[in-house]
Amino acid sequence: MDSTYIKTKPERYCMTEDGSNSESLMERQTTGEDRVRMTSRQLSEPRTANWIASEAGWSHEPTKRVLERLVDDGILHRDESGTHTTYYPDYRRQAMQEAMRLRDSGHTVEELTDRLADMKTQIRDWEDEFDVESPNQLRGTLADESLDADEEGRRREIAREWEHLQRRIQIVGFAIREWDFLTPTAEPAEANS
Repeated sequence: MDSTYIKTKPERYCMTEDGSNSESLMERQTTGEDRVRMTSRQLSEPRTANWIASEAGWSHEPTKRVLERLVDDGILHRDESGTHTTYYPDYRRQAMQEAMRLRDSGHTVEELTDRLADMKTQIRDWEDEFDVESPNQLRGTLADESLDADEEGRRREIAREWEHLQRRIQIVGFAIREWDFLTPTAEPAEANS
């Protein structure tokens, strides 16, 4: 069953083809390798094999073998320039696949346009509420000594959510702009001779 993740407001929704919510893939019965593959494909920043193993609930060595196969297959990239080797997905491929999932989800372009507007409205509301223009500027307000711990935590969470919405806006906007191009074809195109 295909799922489309669209994050609006401070909650995440997993919408299935019939519009109902479904349990996450990580909650279903999966193998360690499945969990490593799912975790590594959802990375929003480079992570070490140890971090991925911990998130996937699997041991380091088998996780590293799976990650190396994913690198060999071109699904992940490996970065050895820092103190620790990190892995990250091809973000262009991720964005294209997500745009295709959005196109194939059964939602109309109008529904996606409404969701795009909702996400942009949420960001404008945060800009107005905190008198800032970016998630990092919001994080900078944590230096205000009059804030209590709950408000600091709320602002941190909003900054993370804001960054996520910025990424979602780019992908949903791309899916809308390229709606016709992303239309699934029933048959492969014939080569012109």
